[in-house]
Amino acid sequence: MQSRHYPSTLPSLSLADTVAENLRQQLIQGQLHAGQRLSEASLSEQLEVSRNTLREAFRILVKEGLLHHEPNRGVSVVVPSIADIIDIYRVRRLIECQALAQAWPRHPAHKRLNQATDAARRMRETGDWLGVGSANMAFHASIVALADSARLSAMFADIAAELRLAFGLLDDPEYLHAPFVDQNIHLLNLFESGDTAAAAQTLEHYLIQSERMVLSVYARRID
Repeated sequence: MQSRHYPSTLPSLSLADTVAENLRQQLIQGQLHAGQRLSEASLSEQLEVSRNTLREAFRILVKEGLLHHEPNRGVSVVVPSIADIIDIYRVRRLIECQALAQAWPRHPAHKRLNQATDAARRMRETGDWLGVGSANMAFHASIVALADSARLSAMFADIAAELRLAFGLLDDPEYLHAPFVDQNIHLLNLFESGDTAAAAQTLEHYLIQSERMVLSVYARRID
């Protein structure tokens, strides 16, 4: 039987894909917020693309569930539900814990893990809790990168964008992000010591704690 070759990377991006990725990163970085209406005029000028290209990027993100289109009202950023948050954390535990458990501790992505923890400490010192949140997203994206799967990393980018939208609906970023700066450092130390099983178990407990925090605050907000 003839063997098949499966590419390790995703196909080259079109201009619309590139614009969609730019908007996805704005969501992950907390620059766009849940419920926010998006202006074609201002975004096409900001991104230096035509409105047709921007609309195609919007269609990509609508299909991914990150944007919402209403006839005659335009495009807005979605507002995640409690069910969305529960599902996001379920997927995170499946992807991240497995990636960490099976990774080589000197995998090149460990440099990105260190960079993310260093950035989080710097942001904590200046009280930039939104910046801490962005560093935390980078840390977890680096965990997924340990799996060497472009598809998993692309999937996680969508998940991270949805999660950041949920974070943005809450009023106290310090409460959400402060506990995880030192926990990320501890997790990284376990991983780099070669105890990947303990690191994966620690991460699972960490994600359960994070989910409970987000759900408790989120539920109070929408009551």
